[in-house]
Amino acid sequence: MGYLTVLRSPRVARLLLGTLTGRLPAGMTVVAIALALHAAGAPYARIGLTTAAYAVAAAVGGPVLGRLVDRAGQPRVLLVSACFAACGYAALAVAPGNPAAALAGAALAGLAMPPLEPCLRSLWPDIVAPAALETAYALDSAAQQILYVAGPLLVAGVAAFGSPSVALWLAAGLGLLGTVTVATSAPARAWRAPVRAPGAGAGWLGPLRSPGLVLLLVAFAGTGWAIGAQNILFVAYAQEHPGIPGGAGALLALAALAGLLGALGYGAVRWKAPTSTRTWALAGGMALCYLPLLLVPAPGWMGVAAFVSGLGLAPLLAAAFLLIAELAPAGTTTEAFAWLVTLFATGNALGSAVSGAFVGGSLRTAAVIAVGGITAGAVLLLTTRRLLVPAAVPALPPVPAADHEAPAAGYDPSATAPAEPRAQSATVS
Repeated sequence: MGYLTVLRSPRVARLLLGTLTGRLPAGMTVVAIALALHAAGAPYARIGLTTAAYAVAAAVGGPVLGRLVDRAGQPRVLLVSACFAACGYAALAVAPGNPAAALAGAALAGLAMPPLEPCLRSLWPDIVAPAALETAYALDSAAQQILYVAGPLLVAGVAAFGSPSVALWLAAGLGLLGTVTVATSAPARAWRAPVRAPGAGAGWLGPLRSPGLVLLLVAFAGTGWAIGAQNILFVAYAQEHPGIPGGAGALLALAALAGLLGALGYGAVRWKAPTSTRTWALAGGMALCYLPLLLVPAPGWMGVAAFVSGLGLAPLLAAAFLLIAELAPAGTTTEAFAWLVTLFATGNALGSAVSGAFVGGSLRTAAVIAVGGITAGAVLLLTTRRLLVPAAVPALPPVPAADHEAPAAGYDPSATAPAEPRAQSATVS
């Protein structure tokens, strides 16, 4: 089934556009914070501390909010978190020169960032046909490439014609608008986390009880590491080659464009190999796509290398989304998707830090650091591939006759109002 078929499915366009709008702040915030604090006269050390507070808070808050969604449903968690995040952006916009207010605002904006990305991925199986699920995840992955190109460009444009503080107000407004669009939709209101199968157990680990899922998440920390190191490499390369039109932004845009095309191509293919096989194979393919960066070629060829390096990320993400849905214990899917975001972001930050420490001495060393991250992730997935195969789902006991007409977990396209919450068993985490 093609992309047009997915987009024509009821409510898909609303959910996809709402999620992209609500997540634009994620692509805007770091740049907006840096510009706003710099305009207020803050030293670079404070700017770094504030942006780090945002990133760390987002990494911590994502899984927590994801677990709350699995317990309480999507609308309440999304709307409350969006309001708190907007308050954080407001504090940053009003007092960027106040160290305490800026730090607290950044931490609140990150900690309460609405989990729109995990929520959408939990909704896909309920709003598209099973045959279209792979295409839907590929479309989702392709759309994410837009955020990290459009976000910084939007901040730059707003700052040029207004001020960085206006960009922070805009981030708050877009976050609220996108979240309300998603949270008030019928699929989000009707969605319920599936009840865990009897005997599956409970505990504070949630989805992390699945060994295969943990390995997948650790591998994606390596993928994030590669992206973070690559970003620093492109910035340093552009500084050493000032004649590149568009500088580092052009190299990053080429990689993002390649990711968009890669995801669209991946989703257009009817794959026969199991999801686990596709995931480790695509991780290996992404590692191969990074190898041309080791040459650190002349500017024209560096543009080609940047494009090639971006081809593998979005297809790998699309396969991983489906594999996470297969590996996560029932009732923990949203939290599992949130952990992917957290591990990827953590790896990204570490890759950026390590690459930044070495790039001054050698561009090729920074390229080796980038290639090493995705290669390590690919090797981990390959060597543990047997653990990535989802276990057979145990059969559930027969449903009593009185419950035959109860709404199923997930979204019923014919519903016009939220489904009534089902009784949660004591094993649901």
